Amino acid sequence: MKYSTRLSDAVHILVFIRQSDQSTVSSSDIAVSIQTNPSYVRQIMAQLKAAGLISSLRGQATPRLGKPPEKITLLDVYKAVEKDKPLLHLDTHTNPECGVGVNIQLALADYYRQIQADAENSMKNITLQDIINSYLKKISNPI
Repeated sequence: MKYSTRLSDAVHILVFIRQSDQSTVSSSDIAVSIQTNPSYVRQIMAQLKAAGLISSLRGQATPRLGKPPEKITLLDVYKAVEKDKPLLHLDTHTNPECGVGVNIQLALADYYRQIQADAENSMKNITLQDIINSYLKKISNPI
């Protein structure tokens, strides 16, 4: 089963843009850091731009944050790249003739909704600035 790294990659992109001391930051530069291809980076950046989290001019490698980092929450980034995709997923391919197979998913659904709400409430309280501060602390005190 493949899991999404879009949130992690989007935060990576935002921090890369914020911390870049270059006047230009291309999708190729960011792709090298994430170890992916530039088209994937452009796709994520387009979603971040649509959400107002970055600004850029077409054809110019000069992206900037759309808001101060202390005004961008982890939930903002999550919603920008994952939309309404839940963190946890039910297995909808269970045996419909099995009492456990059918009803366990229904039993889990309420808990999954609560977990989603709790996670989103936590993400509201984590800003990009918090993540940048943690990042800076980690590079100044490596393990």
